[in-house]
Formats: sequence, C-alpha cells, structure tokens
Amino acid sequence: GVDKLKARCEELALQPRGTRGESGGQTGHTYDISNKHRLGYSEVQLVQTMIDGVNKLYEEDLALQKKQLEFPTIQSTHSLVAKHVTKERWDKLCKHTTKTAGFTLAKAIACAVEFDNQHCGIYAGDWDSYKDFAEVFDPLIQEYHGISADAKHTSDMDFSKITGNVNPEAPVHSTRIRVGRSIDGFGLSPGITQEQRVGVENLFKTASANFKDELAGTYYPLTGMEESVRQLLVDDHFLFMSGDKNLQASGMERDWPEGRGIFHNVDKTFLVWVNEEDQ
Repeated sequence: GVDKLKARCEELALQPRGTRGESGGQTGHTYDISNKHRLGYSEVQLVQTMIDGVNKLYEEDLALQKKQLEFPTIQSTHSLVAKHVTKERWDKLCKHTTKTAGFTLAKAIACAVEFDNQHCGIYAGDWDSYKDFAEVFDPLIQEYHGISADAKHTSDMDFSKITGNVNPEAPVHSTRIRVGRSIDGFGLSPGITQEQRVGVENLFKTASANFKDELAGTYYPLTGMEESVRQLLVDDHFLFMSGDKNLQASGMERDWPEGRGIFHNVDKTFLVWVNEEDQ
C-alpha cells in the first residue's frame, strides 16, 4: 500500500509524490519518486541516492511480484475462500488479469489473506472476474446463497404485488430500500481504475441533472466538499466515510475521495451514493 511505500522510501532517503503535483495525488499505481533531502549533500550524492534508491525499489518490486504468484497463506482458515481457493485452482488462475480492470485472483481474495475473521473473503473487481475466475466464484456463490449451479435470477419490479406494510405501532423511525447497480464497461469498486471511477461520476452528474419533479436535487462531490456541507450530510446520516479495514484491504478506498459523492432530492427521500461500495 501507499503507507508501506512511503515508509520504505523514507529508509532510502526518498519520498513518493503524486504524478499531478506535490499534493495532487497519484494516477493509479504510478508515483513521482524524488529525493527527501535537499541541503547538506552534494549534487553527486543526491543523484547517486536517487539512482540507488529507485533501483532498490525496482528490485524489491520484482521480488514481490514473484512472491505474489506463490500460493498464499489464507488467514481466514474457516472462510469460503479457504475452502474453494485450492492450490490447484490458484496455480491455474493466479497469473490471469481481467480485461476491464486488470484484476487478479490475489486482489479478489486479499481480505481472506490479510484478516482471520472473514466468512466469504472474496470480492469481484469487475464483471469479468465472475467469468475469468468462475472455478472459484461459482461454487463459492452457490454455497453462500444456497443455490444450484443452474439457478437463474428472476427480476420482478411490480410493486403492486407487495401486500401489507410495517406495523405502524412498531418502534421504527425510518426505513430505506437500497439497490446497487453497476455500469457495463466499468470496473467494480475493488478493481475500478481511477479513470473509470471519474467516468462513473461524470455519467451520474449528467443523468442527475435531468432528474425532474420529486427526484430533482443536488449532487455533492466529496472532493473539495465544504465543511458546512459535510457536517449537514453527517447530521442527516447521509455521508459515507473512509477507514473500513475491509474496504481498504480489498482496494475499494483507492484514490480516496476522488470520484465519489452523494446525491439527494429536495425532500431528502431519494439518495444516491456514487462510487461508494456497490456499483
């Protein structure tokens, strides 16, 4: 992760910076590596430190890439990942990367490898993941949901078939119906690229600008959000936050908070989270 890269650069008298300026953030996994020190060293010393440091980082990166192809130690020993990611399946699939987001099986099972408390422990990085890694995903999904291999999802949006309602005397203050939707051609949260994430946000901005009547409202991007707006969204229990260790390990909080935001209508009865977790 970025924190480990910063710590290693510190040891090598280097510092990683964003590719869009000192404080502008990086693009994907590309960083601008520069000298940490400026004064007290000769030009030759600084250049030599830079050369030696970059070469060392590259050497260690190659070793890490090779290690990542080794069958991992799955910390969540009782998880579905531990059951269905066998060495045979790992050896067959570990070198493959998906077309849409460049996702790998190692990234998909990162949570089960890093933590010991996962039940499932797997995330898809894009639509391709379900097909490319089907030997793992299919049996795992079937076991988790208790469905057969030939099960098909049937959609029924006819609300008139719903009968009854929540008992009005029950101590319920509010209810919500949550629906997650992904967009063809874009990665899912664990694998989505920075460019794709911004693309999703831009698509939603365009779409929400055309919302009419009771759906009309305002989109609030997290990037550059004013404190007064942030506090209001917190008070309304609308704002989603960073810091969840599972989301971090699975790659969902990369490039935080860029490309993420919240939309709600005027009456605050219709809310859309953009690039939060489900897409």
